[in-house]
Formats: sequence, C-alpha cells, structure tokens
Amino acid sequence: MYRRHHAKICLAAGMGFFTDAYDVFAINLASVMLGSADQRLNKNQDLGLKVAAPVGIFFGQLFFGWLADRIGRRRAYGISLLIIVVSTFAQALSASAPTVHIIGVLIVWRFLMGIGIGGNYPTGAIIPAEFAPARIRGRMMTAVLSAQGWGNLTAALVAYIVTAAYKNLILNSSSVNDLRAVDYMWRILIGFGCVPAVVALYQERFIIQETPSFSVDVARNVDQAEGDVGFVKTGKKARIDSDTPIQRVDVPKASWDDFVRYLGQGRNLRTLLAMSYSWFAFQLAFYGLGLNSPVVLTGFGFSASALTPGVTGGVPAVYETLKNLSIGNIIICAAGLIPGYGATFLWIEKVGRRPIQLRGFVLLGAIFLTLGWAYDKLTATPGATKGFVVLCCFANFFQNFGPNTITFIVPAEVFPTRYRATAHGIAGAAGRLRLIVAQADFGQLKDRGGPNHGVKVLMEIFGFIMLTGAISTWFIPETKGQTLEELCGEGEAEVVKDA
Repeated sequence: MYRRHHAKICLAAGMGFFTDAYDVFAINLASVMLGSADQRLNKNQDLGLKVAAPVGIFFGQLFFGWLADRIGRRRAYGISLLIIVVSTFAQALSASAPTVHIIGVLIVWRFLMGIGIGGNYPTGAIIPAEFAPARIRGRMMTAVLSAQGWGNLTAALVAYIVTAAYKNLILNSSSVNDLRAVDYMWRILIGFGCVPAVVALYQERFIIQETPSFSVDVARNVDQAEGDVGFVKTGKKARIDSDTPIQRVDVPKASWDDFVRYLGQGRNLRTLLAMSYSWFAFQLAFYGLGLNSPVVLTGFGFSASALTPGVTGGVPAVYETLKNLSIGNIIICAAGLIPGYGATFLWIEKVGRRPIQLRGFVLLGAIFLTLGWAYDKLTATPGATKGFVVLCCFANFFQNFGPNTITFIVPAEVFPTRYRATAHGIAGAAGRLRLIVAQADFGQLKDRGGPNHGVKVLMEIFGFIMLTGAISTWFIPETKGQTLEELCGEGEAEVVKDA
C-alpha cells in the first residue's frame, strides 16, 4: 500500500527522469527547428547532435554508478542534476564564433548533459528501490521510470505551444533564409529543460535523504539510517547527539578484489551479463521505432513534410512541418508510451518481472519481423499504412510493458548494496552502447540504395535480436515480493560495536 512518503520518493526521483526524457527527446524536434533556422544542418551534423547525448549517457552511467556506491546515492544524484542544469542552460545560449560553429558547441554541451543524464539512471533507480517495501517496490520504480513518458509528451507539447506562439512571425518571414523566429523557438524548447531539472535539484535538497541501505551497508551507520527514514516520513530531521557512540555494523567493504570475488560466483556474473544483454537488445527496439516515426506520423495525418491545401512550400511549409511534427509526436506518446507504463504499474507485482520482459521481447520480435516482411505492402497505400501505425503503437506499448521497464528495475534489486549502483550502471551502459552503434551505423544502412530503402531489412534484423533478448530473460532471477537482502543473498547486517 502506498503512503505519503512513498509518493514523495517517487516524485523526487521521477522528476530527474522527466528531465532526462525531455532533454533527450527535445533534440529530435529542436534539430528540425535548428536546421530551418541555420540552413546548414547536414546529415553528419544531425547525427552528431543526436549521438552526443547517448555517448555522454554511456560514460555517465558507468561513472556515476561507481560514484553512487562510494559517496552515496543522494549526493551522486544531486551532482548529476547540477550538470544537467548547467549544460542545458548553456545549450540555449549557444552561438557560432569565427573559430567554432554552433553545432559543434551544441554537441559538446549535449555530451556533458548526457553525462548528467547517465548519472540519473543508477541513482534514480536505486533511491526508490532502497526506500520501498518489497510488496510495492516494482510499482514504485515503475512510477519513477514512467516520468520518461511524461517528459517525452511535455517536450512535444512545448514544441507545439512554441510553434503556435511564433506562427505569425514565421509566416511573416521574408524567406526561408530569414527565419529568426525559429531560432528563438529551438532555444526556448531546449532551455525549458532547465525548469524540471531545477525542481529536481530542490527535491534532492529538501526531500531526498540518503537511503537506509547505503547508510547501513556502506557507511555502516545505523543511527544515520534511522534518521534518514524518519526525515522522509515526517519531514523532520532527527537529532543525533554527537557525543553518543555511533552504532556500526559488520558488513563486507567494497573493493576491487571483493568485486571480482563477487562476480566470480557464477550466478552473479550470469545475472549481470543477462541484464546487460537484455538492455543491449532492447535499445534496438527503441531505435527501430524511431526509424519508423515518419511513416507513423504520415499515418496519423501529421507528416513532417505535409503541407496544408494551397501551400506549395517556402516559409509556410516550415510552419506546417514544425506543427505536424509536434502534434504527431504528442499522439505517439499518448497512443503507446504512457499506456505501456500504466500496464506495467498494474501488473508488475501480480505476474512478476521476468514474465513481463519475456512477453515483451517475444511480441516485439513478432512485430518487428512483421514490419520487415510486410514493409512494402504496409506502406504502399494510405489504408495499409494504418495497419503499420497500429503495429508501431503496439510496439511502443510493449517496449514499456516489457523490457524497457524491467531492465531498469531488476539491476537495482539483485545486487548487494555496495555494488548495486555500479552493476546498474554497467548494465545500462551496455544498452546505451548498442544505441550509439545503431545511430552511427544503422543510420547509414537504412538509406543504402535510396532513402529508407534499408529499413525493411533492419526491421527483420531487429526482430531476430528481440527474440535473443527473450532468451537472455531466462537467466534473470525473479525478484517479485523479495527483500533486497534476500535477493543479494547476503542477509541482514548485524550491529557489532559502538564507535
């Protein structure tokens, strides 16, 4: 049963993921605006803008996973949020100079922002996991991750609002080479990402305390753990007499030798590899759905290149493209992404983690194979395209009611406290590496032989890889209803002395 302090933890950790999703998703819309305003956004520049953040996230997950196991979840979370605030604000103020192009400046700042976002993954997952009771831990973590869906939706909404607000200025522009209004638009869209990041920083300072698991198992301070839990429940800091001896506990200390010993046990290494590969495989589904966005938008009647009757191009075409792109992405978020999180929230504590991920991978495999085998027929006519859209909406649904959520949850449950964030960072970085390669490599393959000629084959490849994700799921332990201590197999720490 949820209580007030559980909701506070979900809100505080979820705001970080809301920020992450907004900042990452907004560049897909902002790059179109930037290309319209700058008139010099070629394929490599567009790729650089979109790959910079995932590369940063890869390094951020590894570094902050390690850092959170050293200095604590709360402090690592706060540092990552601060990086996001600074780098996001800097993007909105970026400009060209005689020796550097604005695209280069944006790529650097987006890489730094990615490092901060990468830090949010292990810390944002583990904070609710270590505060939650076993019976609702999955639901709490799903609620936190679902903020990503709302972040995506908000980015599309802000893009639509900004486009509507600047409509007259766009249409009154003398030519497509003088679209100053669009320059304002992308800066506002990106800069707005600072708002949820600042809110998350406030919550980190005044709502989140260090998790009791870290205080006991790593800091080895029982009194501090009790005070942290009391603060979250009551909002009042516990007074600890500095003269009172601190109750310490006898627990294994983190070290490289201990980490190697821990992974040397077959079960632990197998679990880490299975989670890493599952995350690795799932990221292709995420990328594959992105490849099909133009077809989906066309099926909804909001093609990014669609023009209103009587409009032949030029400045009006820019406005129509930006408007349709925003509305279409709002529909995509509402049609599949958010409902998928809701389904996971309802069922995760009933059916368990592994069945949800297994079903998700199998259905994603079937959907992608169908999209590949029947691609030509499904995109041949407007009527057939509707079937294509339905399949993509189901894919969006089952990625969240499936591996996207479970690969986020399980690594935060099965490993001991001293390595929990590190292991989560490793698993997440493996998935992010696949996404980076997909964007850099498959992005070129999809246009081999002509625009989008390779999408059909890529869908078939992705479908088979989804099925391999189903195989890796068999090696992941079921965590439903078990405490973190039971899952990591190390038992409860015992108080051994006062110091």
